[in-house]
Amino acid sequence: MAHERQSPRQWASEQLERLEDLSVSRIVPSALTLLGLCSGATAIRFALSGDWKWAVAAIFSAMLFDMLDGRAARWLGADSRFGAQLDSLADLVSFGLAPAVVVYTWSLSEMDGPGWIAALVFCACSAIRLARFNVESARDEGATHSYPYFVGLPTPAAAGIMLLPLLLSFEFGNALVRNPLFGVVLIAITSVLMVSRVPTPSLKYIHLNREGRIATAMLVAALAFLAIYVPWATLALGLLIYLATIPFVIHRSHIGEDAVQRPRPVPILSDDGSD
Repeated sequence: MAHERQSPRQWASEQLERLEDLSVSRIVPSALTLLGLCSGATAIRFALSGDWKWAVAAIFSAMLFDMLDGRAARWLGADSRFGAQLDSLADLVSFGLAPAVVVYTWSLSEMDGPGWIAALVFCACSAIRLARFNVESARDEGATHSYPYFVGLPTPAAAGIMLLPLLLSFEFGNALVRNPLFGVVLIAITSVLMVSRVPTPSLKYIHLNREGRIATAMLVAALAFLAIYVPWATLALGLLIYLATIPFVIHRSHIGEDAVQRPRPVPILSDDGSD
């Protein structure tokens, strides 16, 4: 059956409805996500031309956009399944493919085939991590207020750890950290952590007491001050601090799980049923 021809008024009304769907609240988070995707892709271009500092800066810019798009979506009330899927695809490029290409062209290429296989392993584990995160988010099994931890290492954090040798080389030289074996070890560690069930910090849901908030604010202020004068060393220090928190998170999460799983004592009731 042929569709009836729309009148000009009906056509205009339909177009207005479509424009309403494309409101600013929906466009802004997706635009930030796409900017992050473009930053990650640009990092690959810089890596292929040997501009290592610009490549690293582009990936960290992608991390910034990755933080902003989620916050913008929550602030504007524009969370959507489309945005979540777009964010995962952008993350795979910016924090899976781009770091692998950067590290391969910087050091792993000296190993030829084995170095490329290591880079592929990192990309594959990033994809597995993102796919699992999407499934767990859909089932409400991700980080929550009651369990403020990610399961496995997030891809932005893994990308940052992959870039740690470059950050150290920018500040202290290439003597040791550019050794391809060092890069392979980092890939092995980050890949295993991404696909593991190890709990890692989720800043979104971690609640600190007053003393903790003051200490955190002082630490952030100190890092911001240092970033002005020694940006590469400051980024490396921030990543090392993040890595140092993982053992404490593992210990604390196990304590929390024991508290939840430990059976509560059965109260002794009096004859009338009261305690």
